[in-house]
Amino acid sequence: MDAVLSLLALSPRYVGGSESYVKELSQQLGERGWHSIVCFLDEPPEHLRSYLNLPNVSIEVIRDSVEPNPRALRDFTRVLWRYKPRIVHMQLVGFLGFYPWLARLFSSKKVFFTDQGSHPSNYVAHRAPLWKRLAVRMINFPLSKVICVSKYNYHCFTTRDVLPAKRFEVIYNSADFSRVGESEERRDRFRARYGIPKDRGVIVQVSWIIPEKGITDLLHALRLVLQQNQNVHLVFAGEGSFRTEYMALAKDLGIADHVTWTGLVTDPFSEGVYDAADVVCQVSRWQEAFGQTIVEAMACRKPVIGTRVGGIPELIQDGKSGYLVRAQDVDAIAEKLVLLLSNRELREKMGEAAYSDARNRFDLKQNVRRVIELYGIASG
Repeated sequence: MDAVLSLLALSPRYVGGSESYVKELSQQLGERGWHSIVCFLDEPPEHLRSYLNLPNVSIEVIRDSVEPNPRALRDFTRVLWRYKPRIVHMQLVGFLGFYPWLARLFSSKKVFFTDQGSHPSNYVAHRAPLWKRLAVRMINFPLSKVICVSKYNYHCFTTRDVLPAKRFEVIYNSADFSRVGESEERRDRFRARYGIPKDRGVIVQVSWIIPEKGITDLLHALRLVLQQNQNVHLVFAGEGSFRTEYMALAKDLGIADHVTWTGLVTDPFSEGVYDAADVVCQVSRWQEAFGQTIVEAMACRKPVIGTRVGGIPELIQDGKSGYLVRAQDVDAIAEKLVLLLSNRELREKMGEAAYSDARNRFDLKQNVRRVIELYGIASG
């Protein structure tokens, strides 16, 4: 059986965007009679292995594969030798390395790389020096295509000029609409689980609890919102090394009773995170490559407040499906929150616009089909 090998340098712990992508890719490959080999950094937990359990799927572990090293190269070689995939697709690994050459050595016909890379807040793309452009072109000569998850990423890559522009293709990350559906039961269960009063409007941000995600900006914005409306609650769904520090900040600001920290959420859809939300935020400071949780919120008919960084402005239609504000602009974040929380009709109108836009541009089945077309695999 012909095979596609997906090298994903991530530790699978929950059903997120990458895991949903892998399942949909495997399903569509199976319909075409192809085998799907998925390589993670670690063994997936049982609930995730069950989620990915399809007849044509094989799961392998290649540890420490983010950057090529002797052990990762050895394990990658072992997997290539075992399955001899016709197509290799690398994601979340470093752009430079020997993986593409090894894949070609073991008779892979095509090699793909997906760029998911975000950048620091002050990053500006520049054309790389000649020696670097030549070196990168030599190292990545075996690459068939580089898939960019946003026009922002495409701009960064093509500006650096490290590969010919014709090697790049924009295919957005996506939401799995088969898992989307409004549920009052999930909403009520989520609110009850975390003791959120029923009469409070709920703001949600699903993200790592780190400075780059603008956590402190949202906390300070909440303080301003509460000066006008005490029936508001902020939920941070996610984990991170700064959680204890930010919990202390919420206490210092006098807003701790209006903030919930869920810790790691294994599946935002099934656990009711988006069902419980009235407004979803992603107020990142760094240059986000995409914004997976923005698209998931849009698919759940939620208006989103995002910052004008990286690829986020490509996702939110300002004033239609949500609002865009400058990064770290606490006053603007608070202003938009007050506006949305005080106007249910506006929330619903923006939520419907968000859903329609997500259906058109960020549907998982549609965008995975584009990837398979790029592979050159005919329909079954």
